[in-house]
Amino acid sequence: MSLHQRAVADLLSWRPSSPRQASLRDAFLAHLHAHPDGTWRTCAPAHVTASAAILDPPAERILLVKHRKVRRWLQPGGHCEPGDPTLADAALREATEESGIAGLRVLPGILQVDCHPAPCNPGVVDEHLDVRYLVLAPPGAAPLVSAESDDVRWFDWEELPDGIEQTIVEMVSAARAALATGGDPASSTRDA
Repeated sequence: MSLHQRAVADLLSWRPSSPRQASLRDAFLAHLHAHPDGTWRTCAPAHVTASAAILDPPAERILLVKHRKVRRWLQPGGHCEPGDPTLADAALREATEESGIAGLRVLPGILQVDCHPAPCNPGVVDEHLDVRYLVLAPPGAAPLVSAESDDVRWFDWEELPDGIEQTIVEMVSAARAALATGGDPASSTRDA
């Protein structure tokens, strides 16, 4: 099964936590049905990306990276690559690359989806259709700054950086809700 086919299957099997998330999921599916290349960074005017909400072992903090290109605190994530069998694998690869943490573990199921402006190819690509996964770090994980970031660090749930985008706050809420239901994003009922 191709990455595109797997992305469609995963989105179809995901139970969104809110009407807004369901609407976004349907828009992602429509995009993928209209664009056989919809998982690749060359697809315009939008393409699917994958990212990770990385939590520390006690699940009290979330890891964010200060992205060098956009100069904001974001979750690790990015474009799919030909070697990625699934969007979850793409999210794990990006999370490992951007955090410098080995031994990360993706929990099953999509955590959340988000559509936001794409900084990757201005004037050609307008949006990233981001599929987000819940990822757990191993005990004692110490992040390292990557070539793509100016900084990387853990933030307590209630002490996110000033000026953080609402979509990140929503992702944190979705992660907390998933943890409250035993870590399964698919069983979350909280609006994100």
